[in-house]
Formats: sequence, C-alpha cells, structure tokens
Amino acid sequence: MKSLLQLSVSLLFAFSVCAAPAEKINLLLITVDDMSCDSIGVFGCPLDTTPNIDQLAAESLRFEYAHVQVGNCFPSRNVMWSGRYSHNNGVEGFYPVKPIDFPVLCDLMKDAGYYTAIRGKVTHSTPYHPYDWDDDLTENPDGSREHMKDVESYHRSVKRGIENAEAAGKPFCLNINISDPHKPFWYPEDKNPASKIYTAEEVPVPGFLFDDPIVREELALYYTSVRRADDCVGAILSALEESGLAEDTFVMFLSDHGMPLPFAKTQLYHHSTWTPLIIKWPGKTDAGAVDERHMVSAVDFLPTLCDVIDADHPGGMDGRSFEPLLRGETQKDRDSVFKIYNENSGGNRHPIRAIETKDYLYIFNPWSDGENQFKTATQGTATYRRMKELALSDETIAGRLEVFDHRVIEELYDVRSDADCRTNLVGSEPHRAALREHRRMLERYMEESGDHALVAFQNRTDPAVVSAYMERVSAEAAERRRTMREAKNAPRGKKKKSKKGKAE
Repeated sequence: MKSLLQLSVSLLFAFSVCAAPAEKINLLLITVDDMSCDSIGVFGCPLDTTPNIDQLAAESLRFEYAHVQVGNCFPSRNVMWSGRYSHNNGVEGFYPVKPIDFPVLCDLMKDAGYYTAIRGKVTHSTPYHPYDWDDDLTENPDGSREHMKDVESYHRSVKRGIENAEAAGKPFCLNINISDPHKPFWYPEDKNPASKIYTAEEVPVPGFLFDDPIVREELALYYTSVRRADDCVGAILSALEESGLAEDTFVMFLSDHGMPLPFAKTQLYHHSTWTPLIIKWPGKTDAGAVDERHMVSAVDFLPTLCDVIDADHPGGMDGRSFEPLLRGETQKDRDSVFKIYNENSGGNRHPIRAIETKDYLYIFNPWSDGENQFKTATQGTATYRRMKELALSDETIAGRLEVFDHRVIEELYDVRSDADCRTNLVGSEPHRAALREHRRMLERYMEESGDHALVAFQNRTDPAVVSAYMERVSAEAAERRRTMREAKNAPRGKKKKSKKGKAE
C-alpha cells in the first residue's frame, strides 16, 4: 500500500512538472532611424560600417526581401505596431489619432503579462501620446533625459528596463529605437563619438544619387552616423548578454525606412522601404540563415509577435504572421508587398501607392500633374541643393531633378536589374505584361484594404477624377493642420501634479 502511495505521489509530481506552463520569452525590438538596408555589411555595404549588426546576423535569421510599408517614420512605425495599413490605423501623417478602437503592440503585450517599455521615437510609435507603456526609458528616474545620440546611454536604458521587468516579476517587451542615422548626422565636433569615421573619398555613392564632392561629404557624415548606430546596437546587446537572459530573449532588428537623402526617405522606391530585418529566436532560428524566398513586410510584424508569444490575434489586422518562417517552414502567397505614402511631417499631401515583387516595382502617383511639386524633408539636404545647382548645366541631373520634383503618374522598374529605379518602363513594350499584372495586384490590395485612393487609381486616365481626389485629401490635411494649430495655441489651465510631483 505504501509503495502504491509513493508511486501515486511521484506520478502526481511528475505530471505537475510537465504541465507547468513554460516561461514566456522576452522580446527585444531594436530599430534604427533612416538607415538604408544596403548601408549594412551583410546586406551589401562595402565599408566596415556595422560589425555589431553583422555579428547579430551571423547568429540569426535575416530576410533578403523584407520591406516596411511607408517611407517616413511616424506612419511607418504605426503600421509595424498595429498590424494595419495607414488608411486603416488612421496614422497617415505626423499627427495623433485618438481615440482608437484597436489594440497596438503595447496593449497586446501588457494583456499577455509583459512589462513594456520604450526608448526613443516615443511619440511616433503609437497613434497618440502619451501611451500606457510601463516605462519610457528615455527618461531617467532623476528626471533627466538620455541624449538620443549617446551610445552608452542605450546600455543603461536596456539594463534598467530588464531590471524593472525582473522587479515586476514579468517577462519584458522592450522597444528600443536608436536615433541614428537620422539627421542631424554625426559631425567633427560632435560630443557623441562614433567608433569609426569615414571620409568622403571612401564612401559608396548610391546609384539613385550622383557622384559629386558635396554629395560625398554628406554621405561621409551619414555613414559615420550608421557606424554610431551600430555602436548603439552593440551597447544594447551587451546589456542583454550581461543580464544572463540572452538565450531567453527574442531579438528583432530593422530600420524604419531608407536614408534621409533624395529618392530614399519619404518615397516608395526600392531603397526607400527595403529593410534589414534580422531575427534571433533562441532554439527556433538557425544561426546565419537567410530567407531568400519569401517577401514579408512591416504590417506582418505584430501578428508574428502574437504568434511568438502564443497570444490571440486581435480582429481587423491587415498583416499576416510569418512565424512559421522563423521555424524554417515555408508559406504560400508571399511574393508581393503593398506600400503606402500619404504626407510628410509638414502635412503636405502627396499620396503614393506601390506594389513590389522580386522582379518589379510599380508606383502610382495621383498627385503628379506636371505642376504639383513634391515637398519633403530631403529637400533640406546638401545633396538636394547640389542637385538643383548642377541641374542648371547638366541635362542628366536636370532630368533626375524633374523626376524628384514632379514625377509621373505611373512608374515601373525592373528591380532585379535596376534596384536604384532609374529607368521607368511604363512605356516599354517588352514589359507591358508586367505592367498589367502589377496594376492588377495593386488594385487588389487597395480593394481588400479599403484604400481611399482606390477611386483615383481606377480612374487614373481621367484627370478630373484624380484631381477631385487630390483636392479632397489635400483639404482634409489642411483642415487637420488648422485644428491642430488651434488646439496647440488654445489657453491651457494649470497642469495637475502627479503623485511623483511631476506635471502630467
């Protein structure tokens, strides 16, 4: 009888051990700001720009065909962390959207029992601000704020985030957003050093730009800022390693869009949206693996993270989980990406829609009427100003300037042979079938997602319909700017004091 009792106790204990829920994996989501994919060594940069990112890639799975949806940061990041296209999450520009009726990354992770914290891009990563993160690691406990270009501060922030999660008895979800290489670039007198400085003579000039001493000087500052961003990645991963939790942490790295120079940022060209997606999931992803088969995009990130932590998907997401790919499986229907742009940080409305496959990129520009001029932050760069100067005497550069400023309503590029998107193939007979197919795919994406630009696309040969669409969305943008201006200038009462004594 005693032996039977002992056996029963042993079996009960064994069952309880086997049935105990596995601890949830930690999440470390790292982004860089305004970094082109091919500025990174493993993605083709000939300079030694990114030793830390390259090492992470050697330990991880990287995607050769990953794209973000949008070419500027506020809308781009909100697609990532909502799983919804811009016209469905409401964040089409640089303005708050409140209230919302859908959960975003922070909500879903908190509901799943995670400690959530963010560092950098705080106002750009959720539909409105302040949002209910457990902590903003940009702010120190003493009330000071970390400098966004200070490499070592990223180590401190991650260390503090991990310690706070441990104190709360929760797994962590840290969204750490590195400021570089977003402007202002590193400069010679900068108090926040980079581990390596590049010269104008040695930097590669992207094919979508032009080789010129002034352009090279600006690129040297950009690539030095890329190196400083890589230094920050090293500081972040060092803090993770020192915590002893590296093998219990899912690490995801990417850029929000391409470099802050003409034909990259605030565009939908190949180099505008191609992102260096690197994922390390201990025990799941293979070290040094490269996915060269599937196309994934930012709208897929949140549903994928839901699957990684085994959480239910909220309804209404446009994205589709690629979690099976992380485990070495395959998925069907991953051969195209729908891309979107609406307006810049100044509220200037220039809607663009695009569809990219491994072979072609098709772009629709309803704003392009031969007179409307594109407005973007990259017009404030030395490279754009130099392009304006040289266009007065150089026909080739004058042609590029015309494309930048006024565009045409349709563009088609063979991205396998022309990733820099220099030759528009819309009128090319050999590519007519590809044009028809990509128009069809774009229309399908726009229909399925309820895109407000669909009417303009379906009537793209009717200037009156396209013009009416542009007048409507431009008026909406102007009204939004007016309302925000009035709200900003409205008299405000005294701010309430929080329990910590800080103004809320």
